[in-house]
Amino acid sequence: MNLDLEKIIKSDEILTQIAKNFDGEIYLVGGAVRDFLCGKSTNDRDLVVENLDTKDFALRIAKFFDATFVPLDEENKIYRVVMKDKINYLDITQPAGGNINADLFRRDLTINAIAVNIKTFELIDKTGGADDLKNGIIRSISEKNFTDDPLRILRVYRFQAQTGFKIDGQTETQLKKHLDLISVPAVERINYELMHLFSGEFTPQTLLEMDKVGLLEKIFPVVKELKQIPPNSHHHLRLLEHSIETVRNIGVIYKSSPEPVKEHLQKSDFGGYSRLAHLKLAGFLHDIGKFSTWTIEEDTGRHRFIKHDDIGAKLVVPILKKLVFSNKQIDYISCMIKNHIYPAALMTSHDVNEKAMMRYVRKMEDNSLDEIVLAKADRLSARGPAISDEMVENNINSLTRLQDFYLKVKDTLEPLPKLLDGNEVMKLLNIKPSPKLGEILDALHEAQISGDVITKEHAVEFVKKYFNI
Repeated sequence: MNLDLEKIIKSDEILTQIAKNFDGEIYLVGGAVRDFLCGKSTNDRDLVVENLDTKDFALRIAKFFDATFVPLDEENKIYRVVMKDKINYLDITQPAGGNINADLFRRDLTINAIAVNIKTFELIDKTGGADDLKNGIIRSISEKNFTDDPLRILRVYRFQAQTGFKIDGQTETQLKKHLDLISVPAVERINYELMHLFSGEFTPQTLLEMDKVGLLEKIFPVVKELKQIPPNSHHHLRLLEHSIETVRNIGVIYKSSPEPVKEHLQKSDFGGYSRLAHLKLAGFLHDIGKFSTWTIEEDTGRHRFIKHDDIGAKLVVPILKKLVFSNKQIDYISCMIKNHIYPAALMTSHDVNEKAMMRYVRKMEDNSLDEIVLAKADRLSARGPAISDEMVENNINSLTRLQDFYLKVKDTLEPLPKLLDGNEVMKLLNIKPSPKLGEILDALHEAQISGDVITKEHAVEFVKKYFNI
């Protein structure tokens, strides 16, 4: 028995109370054991109980802790108990195959197939998971487990993104053999694994590994197009590798950012995952509009991708909808793609001033810092022969200036007042609801952002002038 693990479990108040107050064979299994062995804390504890009515046990646990009982899967008798703090929870089930040993052999990876009896502290590790954790190896338990649940193919890479471990050669051979089965699991389950993958510290290396075996383009068919854009005067990498390098640099920039930027990117404002995870996904997809806008100038040989930012922002919507992302998640990622050129273009213009920077802040609002980080990562990931070190340094410094400006003014900003609504504009211009009305309201909002329209009188004058009255 690992004495450190015993000490950790004894110091866990929830597990200690269960061990003291409930009879039966109760095992902590899977991710919690893995995390404890790696020296990490966890709020998610999976329990397997032998020779007990699982539902009755879960209900009694919920009552004991004054917690919430949630049935997850009545057919397979899987139940969740959510503690009062809404942070800690238990997933409780019976052992697959009738006993703990059989249960562990039915799991996906050896590092997830370790159990410990929370009363006796006996460690049960029949597949060598503890050694694989120590040696940094991701190893499957059996090939059959991939065909029983093909989502495990993606889970291999999710755990690689989270741990940085090396995938065992035999395991890689097994999952390559069954890649086509990745279309079988429910899309919601694919989404869950993807967001955990993009939440990991080792996402860029993992994306390269997924591409090596052919899994990346099965999940993101647009990868086939990214592979067709070669290096050019501005990019030292093929477009796919540039996109993955952008993900890597987002992580690098995050680590070296000031605390206010880190705190912002750690927020879970949509989808239950951090802004950072969503930003890395946006970084991976930020150039998907390039293939359909790709031209090569005959006289110079320069590769051009005019309006690829606008096109990419539109192309990403059906991709993410197919993967059942929420509207908020899609809006954020589409916004990141649409505006990824904006910060650098602004800060490298000759007439940049505080008014122009304020316009950026007003336009991007809560996404201001995110877009700056993406712009920096994009710049650092494009180092073709036409791009000098001085150009990169100047660009990064100017983006840091914009970031510092945002941090200075963000707490003083108040929402822009609504000077005219749609009904007022229709009455003023004697028009009916139409695309033209939306165009006018958008133009008025842009004028407010720029500071050209401040009062209602200004707004009336602007609208009349816009409509040629």
